[in-house]
Amino acid sequence: MLVEPETIVRAQAGDLSAFNQVVTAYRSRVLGTVFRLIGRPADVEDVTQDVFVRLYYSLDQLRTPEAFEPWLHRLTVNTTYDYLRKRRRSAGVPMADLSEEQVVAADAAESGKRHGDDKQQDQVRQVVGALFANISDEDRILLTLKEIEGLSLKELQKVYNVKENALKVRLFRARKRALKALEDLKEQGKI
Repeated sequence: MLVEPETIVRAQAGDLSAFNQVVTAYRSRVLGTVFRLIGRPADVEDVTQDVFVRLYYSLDQLRTPEAFEPWLHRLTVNTTYDYLRKRRRSAGVPMADLSEEQVVAADAAESGKRHGDDKQQDQVRQVVGALFANISDEDRILLTLKEIEGLSLKELQKVYNVKENALKVRLFRARKRALKALEDLKEQGKI
């Protein structure tokens, strides 16, 4: 844990200094998770702030300080899901609807910032981004948590509140759908 259990207990009791210590300790971790799940840098701060607002108002629901990290992770994922559902309802302009000039301009601006190995990383990000855009939010979040965040099955069990076998089935099916989406993108010449 990044903070002592006593700090969490004090934060639960309403100690703002203790809550600030919790926020300071977990801010970068929550930011990273949110960024990887939504992939929109402009909204990462807002969603992260919403996570900590929800944490403040629901901290009294935490049963034991030892369960804090998986509980915060679940809170982060749920807040991100809410953001994605809200964004889907208000549907902005998807990448596929942008003109070729807009895509080229964005790509040129992005590639102008990076050199050498960064170009290869950008290509990987584009492939992963295209892949993630073509699978469900649920699959994308599960695969991000497992494959990118590196959560173990035990940690994922706590986040999803399901048994290990059910989680293994979800992961298998999510990976299978992701591979199918990747094949489809290759056939369409999009990657």
